[in-house]
Amino acid sequence: MSSNQKKRNFQIEAFKHKVVVDPKYADKTWKILEHAIHEIYNHNASGLSFEELYRNAYNMVLHKFGEKLYSGLVSTITFHLQHISKSIESAQGDLFLEELNRQWADHNKALQMIRDILMYMDRTFVPSTHKTPVHELGLNLWRDSIVRSSKIQMRLLSTLLELILKERDGEVINRGLMRNIIKMLMDLGPSVYQEDLEKPFLEVSADFYRAESQRFIECCDCGDYLKKAEKRLTEEIERVSHYLDPKTEVKITNVVEKEMIENHMPRLVHMENSGLVNMLLDDKYEDLRRIYNLFRRVPNGLATIRDVMTSHIREIGKQLVTDPEKLKDPVEFVQCLLNEKDKYDNIIILAFNNDKTFQNALNSSFEFFINLNPRSPEFISLFVDEKLRKGLKGVSEEDVEVILDKVMMLFRYLQEKDVFEKYYKQHLAKRLLSGKTVSDDAERSLIVKLKTECGYQFTSKLEGMFTDMKTSQDTMQGFHTAYGAELGDGPSLVVQVLTTGSWPTQASVTCNLPAELSALCEKFRSYYLGTHTGRRLSWQTNMGTADIKATFGKGQKHELNVSTYQMCVLMLFNNADRLMYKEIEQATEIPSSDLKRCLQSLACVKGKNVLRKEPMSKDIGEDDAFFVNDKFTSKFYKVKIGTVVAQKESEPEKQETRQRVEEDRKPQIEAAIVRIMKSRKVLDHNNIIAEVTKQLQSRFLANPGEIKKRIESLIERDFLERDNADRRLYRYLA
Repeated sequence: MSSNQKKRNFQIEAFKHKVVVDPKYADKTWKILEHAIHEIYNHNASGLSFEELYRNAYNMVLHKFGEKLYSGLVSTITFHLQHISKSIESAQGDLFLEELNRQWADHNKALQMIRDILMYMDRTFVPSTHKTPVHELGLNLWRDSIVRSSKIQMRLLSTLLELILKERDGEVINRGLMRNIIKMLMDLGPSVYQEDLEKPFLEVSADFYRAESQRFIECCDCGDYLKKAEKRLTEEIERVSHYLDPKTEVKITNVVEKEMIENHMPRLVHMENSGLVNMLLDDKYEDLRRIYNLFRRVPNGLATIRDVMTSHIREIGKQLVTDPEKLKDPVEFVQCLLNEKDKYDNIIILAFNNDKTFQNALNSSFEFFINLNPRSPEFISLFVDEKLRKGLKGVSEEDVEVILDKVMMLFRYLQEKDVFEKYYKQHLAKRLLSGKTVSDDAERSLIVKLKTECGYQFTSKLEGMFTDMKTSQDTMQGFHTAYGAELGDGPSLVVQVLTTGSWPTQASVTCNLPAELSALCEKFRSYYLGTHTGRRLSWQTNMGTADIKATFGKGQKHELNVSTYQMCVLMLFNNADRLMYKEIEQATEIPSSDLKRCLQSLACVKGKNVLRKEPMSKDIGEDDAFFVNDKFTSKFYKVKIGTVVAQKESEPEKQETRQRVEEDRKPQIEAAIVRIMKSRKVLDHNNIIAEVTKQLQSRFLANPGEIKKRIESLIERDFLERDNADRRLYRYLA
């Protein structure tokens, strides 16, 4: 382009002819559209050209007559709704809702068509002038002219509530119609549904259920009442699903729960002859499941059930552990505890949804009442002893494990686990030494369980007992190999060598063995001490047994299985026909209490009386005379003569065991104090008590008085010192 080329100027000119809009254009066009809206409401829409109508509406908006179009629409719809309102008002009875439903459906169809015609206005004019869109406008006009009109609003509410009441009373209603009407209210906006129906519906329902619950509770037992409450809850949930807003479900169920359950909780659980305690006593799983499921829906519902259950279990538990009849038989006592535990475990699993809080409440209740009986540790050990001696014969391994697990569960509740250990050790010793254990596997299984529960320290001595039994077998084999030829046809000896620390041995008890056996025992002593250095042997004759052959009056022969003491007494009768009590005591030197029990079992137990005594009585006197009972007979060749011994400990024995336990606790308390002080260096009195108690609770409940004594003892031995300024403060001395 050359530089001298002229610039061209463009100019836009106005139209030569001015466009003039017909002044009556807007009125004419609106008349066409108004006529169309009338036709739509009068169900004559089939003859209308929607394309032409759309174009007319489009042109009106284009020519800035949107306001005229919009206000004309409002007045036309309002006009029709006034006619519709009269039609609905005049409908009688059941026809009222049907007419309303029909007119609503028609109104919706009409709105759809009108919206299609006025689509351009809806998309441009309405947003720019912040007016209500056509469809929403139609709904608002329906709400104000129909639903909230003075003659329809209350009539509609009372009709709906009346139908719901009829349905509650068991009548069948037209649910489809109800659904349509209530859907209409929801379509008109959440506030319409909530204000015009939901709120009054909830108020009326509360009154209804308040009155009904009062009526039911006066005439029903607890189980029946709960069934009715459950049925009502189900009905309301179903009602919501059929024709109410899903959001109403929570609100109406809250009303039913409050009026039928929450307001009557104490009366229901304590109802005479049918409340919670009766359900528990009679194992009414279905009722218990129902009360749990209903009460869990209301605040503090489960806590109420749990508290009643806990106090009930504690009460029956307390009765059980203080019942003198039950305490006579320890095995029966423990079995009762296990039966109670099984009963409530089943209730919690089957009726209370295996709720952990209920399980914890059950555990704390058992712990509470088991420890009310100071003899519980002994009784549980006796129960184990009974089962492992004979109670588990022919029982499968799985069932044995179940029984042992149940025992362990009771063991966990014990606060004085070390007392149980003492008794368990005594009972285990008797079982092992008499060869009376049903199954070594079961014995070891229980020890493993105890070890898992309480640690290695708890069971190390028990495991040592099993080791001694095995070692003794090997020792006896060596003895027979060394002395077999010398022993010949004389008495045979089986010795169990027990490690002093592991077994519940007593101080060596005097007992003069028959001469034949004394020589044999000396042979074993010299063999054992010859093969082991630095050992000492003391005979525990009170723990041994013997098999002796006896011939009675008519040449009847029997093999008698007796204790070592009983053998010593019987062997005296080889050289005498009649012996006085004093003579027997002098010859054997058996302690008086043991000798009396021993003679009682030989002379006073029917069917086992190989001796007879004069005078005949159940008790042994110091002036009694004893003879061999020539008339003794038994259908068995082997006769086992047990020692008359109380299954439970006597009072002095109990005191002695308790004393031994207290003595054993002292070093454990001291060790705990030293461990704590070593790590903390300085600690006040209350904190030491708390920490020692906590550290030892897996074995026993430490007595604060005893802990104080142990602290004093450690101060005397220079492990600790008191602070000069604060006497309640202790320091660790390294």
